[in-house]
Formats: sequence, C-alpha cells, structure tokens
Amino acid sequence: MDGMATTKTVLITGTSSGIGLAAAVGAARAGWTVVATMRDPAKADHLMAAAGAAGVARRVHVERLDVTDPASVDAAVARTLGAHGALNAVVNNAGAGTVGTLEVDGMAAVRETMEVNYFGVVEVTRAALPHLRAAKGRLVTVTSVGGVVGQPFNEAYCAAKFAVEGFMEALAPVAATVGVRVSVVEPGAVASEFVTSQRLDIPQLIAAAGPYAPALKAYVDRTVKSFGNAQRPEDAAAPIVDALQAADPPFRIQTSEWAREFVAAKLADRDGSAVQGMTAQWVVAS
Repeated sequence: MDGMATTKTVLITGTSSGIGLAAAVGAARAGWTVVATMRDPAKADHLMAAAGAAGVARRVHVERLDVTDPASVDAAVARTLGAHGALNAVVNNAGAGTVGTLEVDGMAAVRETMEVNYFGVVEVTRAALPHLRAAKGRLVTVTSVGGVVGQPFNEAYCAAKFAVEGFMEALAPVAATVGVRVSVVEPGAVASEFVTSQRLDIPQLIAAAGPYAPALKAYVDRTVKSFGNAQRPEDAAAPIVDALQAADPPFRIQTSEWAREFVAAKLADRDGSAVQGMTAQWVVAS
C-alpha cells in the first residue's frame, strides 16, 4: 500500500466513541493530523485517553461540530483551515441509529434520522469539497451494511444509509474529475457505544409496538445475539485508515468478511427474493 505524506490533515466527525474514536486514533498513528469533531467536546475524555495511550495525543485536535447545523459545520472547517492550512481528507462518521417502524413512530422520527444520517453527511461534504478539491484529497464516508440491505425495524436508518450510498456513488465520478477520491465504508455489527447510545427501553419499545410487538421482539432477540460476535471498533476503523492511505482506494469497502458476504448477497439478488427470504426470518420467533 502506498503511503501518503504524514503532514496531511483529516477531519473526522463523530469521534467521541466507537468507530469514530478508533478512526481518529488510527489516523493519528498513521501520521495524520486529526481534527476530531463531536457535538459536545466535553465528551472528548475517552478519545484523548486513547490517543494518549497510543502516543499520538499531540496529533489529535478536538473541535465542536454538529452535522445538523450548517453554521457549526462551516465554522469547524474554517477553524481547521486556519489552524492547519489545508484539509486533505474528511471522514463522515457521525450518525445515529433508530429502531422502530413507521406506523408506530410517525414521520418526525424518520425526518430526524434522515437529518443526522443523510443531510448531515451532505452538509459536511458540501463545506469540505472546495478544500478537498484544492488538496486533491479524500472523502471517506462510513455507511453500513444497512445502506445496502434493508433491515426490519431499521426503516428510517436504512433509508438514510441507502441515500448516503446513492449520493456518494453518484458523486464519486464527478469528484474524481477534480482529483478527489470518494469511498464508502460498510461495517456490520460493531461492539461500540453506537448500540447503547440509543438508550432504548426494550420492554417499553415492545409494549408500544402494538400489532408489530411479536415481530419486534423476535428482531430484538436476534439482534442481541448477533452483537455477541460483533466486530471491535478498532478493526472496523482500520479500513477507514487504509482508504485514507491507499494510492487507489476502492469505492465500496466492507470492514469484515461477514460484511462482505452479506453485501454480496444483496448485490447478486436481482429480484430481491433472496434478501426478503433472509430478513423475513428475523421477525419470526424461533
């Protein structure tokens, strides 16, 4: 793998925990100057402790950035340029999960999920592109296997991740004409605070699900078991750093062999029957 210069600057969103934290530390270890952003910089303790343990704290600079606030996005990009002189790469990682279904949750929940997971990515990309173009840089976006395979009780989340994948797939050839390489990174289940940060009251969620309660309970039971074999955040973040470093990164990158097989099943499923047959089993009590 061909390395890039060690003085380059990458801005990473959503770095207070999980994949974002691991990507920030991993990029710093690879020699990047890392602008590690989060909505609340007071939550940077875990990140800075991890960076300190890795011996790279001096390369990690915490900035406030709320992807749903255009002024916050523009300010963070401006501060990055002012402090470091250039913006060579961006990792869109910030996101929020939701569990539920439309009839029960209503439109407000869908709009909120889209705002964070889709429009937030687009907003950061908009602000960064002129500077990435000047630097002939990289745009790496963390999506999910849920951006390829629609999953029960993840309608809004999968819709947002599908939208991100479509946006980036359409943008990639255009950005390439001005020297910017675009990649999406698709993790599967990751053992991180992303799961617990939703603060779900599972019994209450099931109780409120009405006619969907049996299917939701079956889905939750299966999901809890699947996270027993979840990937570590550090392992899921490694392909992100690879995408920053590689001379010729692919557009679509999965973070594990399981994720590669899961995504491959969808991409080969021309009429949708294989995926529907698979996910239908997730909402049936075993």
